[in-house]
Amino acid sequence: MVFVTGGSGLIGSFLLAELLQRGYAVKALYRGQIPSIAGAAQVQWLEGDILDPALLRKAIEGVQYVFHCAGLVSYAPQDEELLKQVNIEGTANIVDACLEAGNVKLCHVSSIAAIGRPKNVEVLDEKSKWDPADDLSAYASSKYFAELEVWRGVAEGLDAVMVNPSIVLGPADWNRSSTQLFKYVYNENAFYTVGEANFVDVRDVVEAMLQLVLSDITGERFILNSERMGYKAFFEEVARCFGKKAPGKKVPPAVAEVVWRLEHVRSWFTGKRPLITKDTARTAKKTHLFSNNKISRALGFTFRPVSASVAWVCGELQAQQESGIRQGAE
Repeated sequence: MVFVTGGSGLIGSFLLAELLQRGYAVKALYRGQIPSIAGAAQVQWLEGDILDPALLRKAIEGVQYVFHCAGLVSYAPQDEELLKQVNIEGTANIVDACLEAGNVKLCHVSSIAAIGRPKNVEVLDEKSKWDPADDLSAYASSKYFAELEVWRGVAEGLDAVMVNPSIVLGPADWNRSSTQLFKYVYNENAFYTVGEANFVDVRDVVEAMLQLVLSDITGERFILNSERMGYKAFFEEVARCFGKKAPGKKVPPAVAEVVWRLEHVRSWFTGKRPLITKDTARTAKKTHLFSNNKISRALGFTFRPVSASVAWVCGELQAQQESGIRQGAE
C-alpha cells in the first residue's frame, strides 16, 4: 500500500499512473475535486490537506511507502506565510504521521532551491552549504526548512530519502508549473532573459523516486537533474518542436531589475500577484550547474537529454490541443 500527497501536480500525477501500472494499491490526498488523471478510479482518494495531522495519521495506517509530493511553489511576496505553512508545517505533519505509524519509508520531494549557493562555486551538489545570510527566496527557505523536518524524522528513526529535482519538464495544464514555459513559446512571445536553467524529465523523477524507495538507501538526499541549458537555447528547442517563432529579443539584466520593481508597485496597489518578482528576475540570471553524480553512482541512473524531453512534451501538448479542438467541434 502506498500513500501519495500532491497527486494532482505534475510529479504526483505521473507517479500515481506509474504506481497503478506496477500494481500497487494507492491512497492519495486531494482537495476540492478528485484530479482527472489516468486510472483515477483505481485510487483510494482521501479529501483533506497536509495541515490536518489527524487525517494524515489515519491515511498512513497500513501503508508501507509514502511519497510526499505536495507543496506550494510561489515567489510572490504575499505568499511567504502560506509557504511556511504548506511546505514546512505540512512536511512536519507527514514526518510525524510516518514516525507514529512505524515501518514506513518516506520519499520527500524537495527542490534544487533547497541546495546551498556558495559564492564563486559553479557546480553545486548535495553537500553545497546552505547559508541563511544569502539572498534567497521565501520559497527556497521553506523547502530547506521542510528538509530539516525530514532530517529530524531520520534522527528519530524514520526511513526516508529526499529528492531535489531541477525544473521538471512534463505535459500538464498550460497555466501551471514548467508547462508555462512551453505556453510562452507557443504564443510566440518575443522576449527571453539571459542566464541558464537546469532541467529534468518528470518520467526520470518518478523512476528515480521509485528506485530510491525500493532500495536500502536511507537518510540521503539526491539531486535529480539532466542538464543545464540557456533560456534562449531552450526556447529555440521548444519553438522548433512547435513550429513557432522563437523569442528573439534579449532582456538585459538592468531592464529586468526595473520591471520587477514596477511589478512590485503594481501588485501593492492592486493586490494582484506580480508577473515577475525580485526572486524570479534574479533567479533567471543564475548559471549554476546542479550535479547528478550522486544518484548516478548510487543507482547507475541516467537521465534523458533535455531535447528528448522537449520533443515529448511538445508532442503531448499538441495532442491535447487537437483533442480539445475536436471535442469542441463535436
